[in-house]
This record gives sequence, structure tokens and C-alpha cells, in this order.
Amino acid sequence: MKFEIEYSPDAEDHFRALTARQRATVLDEIDGQLQHQPDVETRNRKPMRPNPVAPWELRIGDLRVYYDIEYEPVKRVLIRAVGIKTRNIVRIGGEEIQL
Repeated sequence: MKFEIEYSPDAEDHFRALTARQRATVLDEIDGQLQHQPDVETRNRKPMRPNPVAPWELRIGDLRVYYDIEYEPVKRVLIRAVGIKTRNIVRIGGEEIQL
């Protein structure tokens, strides 16, 4: 069964900090990787240590998608943040975030 994909208002704002090509890449990867089994750890999908952003991370090159999974009442993936990682620095919506 497919998971619904929902974007938080913050995540929609974070998309504005990306180029059109980056936005297209992120949206394609979200549709391809998170609609089926978003809770299965893969090379690019990992659970994160406790942090204030989200419990799961999807890596797409230097782009990062942080998301949460809900099973009740509907199976859905909530995209909480989208950012760019350069070395050890993650920028979400143009702001540096410590994860």
C-alpha cells in the first residue's frame, strides 16, 4: 500500500532556497523512494539520532530531505525539512542547522 506524501509549510518554504533543478530532483526522489516502504533503511534512507528536525533522512547527493512517518489513521510521510549539506554543515531554508 502506498504512503501519502505531505509537505509541511516549513518544507514548502525550504524549497524556495533551492534551484529549479534541485527542486525537480528532490520531488522525483521523494516520489520514487518514499511512497513505498519509507521506514526501510537503505543506503540513502536512514533513521537519525534524536534531533529537533525529524527522525528520518533521505540523502540525494548533497541534498537532504528530513521526514517523519505516520501509520494511523492513514499511512503517510510528512516532509518536515529540505536542505543542502556541505561537508558537516546543513543549510535548511538558507539557515545553518546543527543536527
